[in-house]
Amino acid sequence: MAELRLEDLSASNIVAANQLSLKPGQEQFISPVTYSAESSVVDPATAWQRVALLDDRVVGFIHGNFDPENEHDFFRACIWRINVDAEVQGKGVGRFLATSLAEEAKRRGVDRITVLWEPDEEGPGAFFHRIGFRETGETAYGDVIGALEL
Repeated sequence: MAELRLEDLSASNIVAANQLSLKPGQEQFISPVTYSAESSVVDPATAWQRVALLDDRVVGFIHGNFDPENEHDFFRACIWRINVDAEVQGKGVGRFLATSLAEEAKRRGVDRITVLWEPDEEGPGAFFHRIGFRETGETAYGDVIGALEL
């Protein structure tokens, strides 16, 4: 695979990010219940949104959140959403995006990032476990809280 690069989400790449394809059945895991319930109170100023490009093609998207004052510790430095185009899943794009967010967290002096997912055999839990996240609890809505110590 050619080298991946990271770029800020912008007007020039947002359409491509919104058109990333999923494998059948993955659409149900795009946004865990907790994120859907809390999305109206998230401060857009704390968002960290990037796309992964392979050559000049958008192949992945990550929405991170850095909100050190958030009342929920799992929202203070987290992966809010990560999407990888179906065509390139399993080729390191998701790991690249998560690692990029972890590096940004370290630059900000953060020593742990979190992610939430729905507990389901077909969900993204196996991916997050493979890249080092450990389950640390669950939200009031039953979503798994995963943490990666940096």
